Amino acid sequence: MRKTPLAAAGFGALLVLSACSGGEQNTAAGGPITVDATDTACTVSATTANAGNVTFEVTNKGTKVTEFYLYAEGDRIMGEVENIAPGLTRKLTVEVPDAGAYQTACKPGMTGDGIRGAFTVTGGATRQADANTRLGDATKSYATYVAGQSDALLTETQKFADAVKSGNVDDAKARYAPTRVYYERIEPVAEKFGDLDPAIDVREADLEEGQQFTGFHRLEKDLWVTGLQADSAQVADKLVADVTTLVTQAKAIQLTPLDLANGAKELMDEVATGKITGEEETFSHTDLWDFQANLDGSEAAIQALRPVLQERDPALVSEVDAQFKNVQTLLDAQRAGDGFKYYTELSQDQIREFASAVDALSEPLSRTAEVVAR
Repeated sequence: MRKTPLAAAGFGALLVLSACSGGEQNTAAGGPITVDATDTACTVSATTANAGNVTFEVTNKGTKVTEFYLYAEGDRIMGEVENIAPGLTRKLTVEVPDAGAYQTACKPGMTGDGIRGAFTVTGGATRQADANTRLGDATKSYATYVAGQSDALLTETQKFADAVKSGNVDDAKARYAPTRVYYERIEPVAEKFGDLDPAIDVREADLEEGQQFTGFHRLEKDLWVTGLQADSAQVADKLVADVTTLVTQAKAIQLTPLDLANGAKELMDEVATGKITGEEETFSHTDLWDFQANLDGSEAAIQALRPVLQERDPALVSEVDAQFKNVQTLLDAQRAGDGFKYYTELSQDQIREFASAVDALSEPLSRTAEVVAR
């Protein structure tokens, strides 16, 4: 949602992976709803579906990297698939148990509100988490994880903001990366709340015309590049207010098992399009802290789903575990004190090694949603 096409195109090997391919689909035709995305159009083959698991198969026929979203009322994101390079096809399976009015959206260039269309869900379906005790336990377990990370995020953001407002640059710098890890661990949940995510986490390179530069990265620039500005204290106060709202909403959201599976993959997409390129923390170069947090969040989602995944596809669980371990080993080699080396200290060979490891992890993660949707 916040990544540049240049960043995405730089890691084409990571983009060819299917987000997921669900089991039995509740669409009128009994199969995936196809989406033809171009630079100027978003043609969806069906604009209605029965409640339940719905799969979209998105083909990018344009010249720009694109994304596809399914929105509920208030621009709440039901599901998304990012980084679809020109010529590629990716799938998104999302659980939509409630009838109502929704919207589909393609975002050529991965910016703006997207090319939107009305989408209607009819009937009703039993939620997977209600029908399957283990899936219900998984969502409860992950909700507990999100609540804990959210509480820590708010506490540490307040401390970070206080350091900024007091003019203590050294303390604020020291708090910046450790505070952001709590946000990065739950980013797929944070991104479900419309404008809150960009207000908190927008990068300067991704600002749209007329959009105000706020949040963590604005303060990052103040601390590492320009020096604290006359409005830095106001930006810090707004950040605390936005995080407070986010935490309240995140604790109240009703997540589905597919949210967990898709979120685990989305966190690795975050690494592929931001952390590996060094574009996420362009002023502080603390990308590896974010990298670790994304890995932690992805593992937490898979851990919650582990009993179901282990029962249905133990070989996939073993493969995911092995690839998680491989990425973690590479990260551990870059530790420095209580944190990590700055991204600018890595060699190009080390960066390529990370990219290869994330690629290897993303592939089995992309298959977990299919297993969950059975």
